[in-house]
Amino acid sequence: MEKDQKIYSLEPIIGKDARVFILGSMPGKKSLLKKQYYGNDRNHFWKIIFTILGLEIPNEYSNKVELLKEHHIALWDVIYECVREGSLDSKIKDEEPNDISSFLQNHPTIKLIVFNGNKAFEVFKKHIGLNTLSEVDYKKLPSTSPTPGRNVKSLEEKIKEWRIIEKYLYS
Repeated sequence: MEKDQKIYSLEPIIGKDARVFILGSMPGKKSLLKKQYYGNDRNHFWKIIFTILGLEIPNEYSNKVELLKEHHIALWDVIYECVREGSLDSKIKDEEPNDISSFLQNHPTIKLIVFNGNKAFEVFKKHIGLNTLSEVDYKKLPSTSPTPGRNVKSLEEKIKEWRIIEKYLYS
């Protein structure tokens, strides 16, 4: 991916009766090359989710996706396209959002939108707004990225905060 080349998000992952909708900003370079959400092995996403679900992390990406669907978790990114050199959210510019409003209208079982980090939250707020659906709760959670930055939390601290999704999955 060259400098100033547009990049595009992956297709959403959604199963029947999704209750929790996790939104990232834009997949990193490794994830886009693999065409897999959280394809960088250093990212904590899969470890966090499968710890909360009480399951072993499958080796195959397709199995990870199926387990997300079975546990009523949807996954997508706030940004549809942008220009970014490398993988850092801080390098994102000229972003255009995904049509999340229509997505939510087509999936009324979603009760919680989780933002995986600050960039996802800020872009959603700027382009879509936090009043999209009044029946949906919103929660900004610590990024699962392993990249050092301000307010970096340990894996255990992240898991503790991400556990908020449990009450939506099993209610």
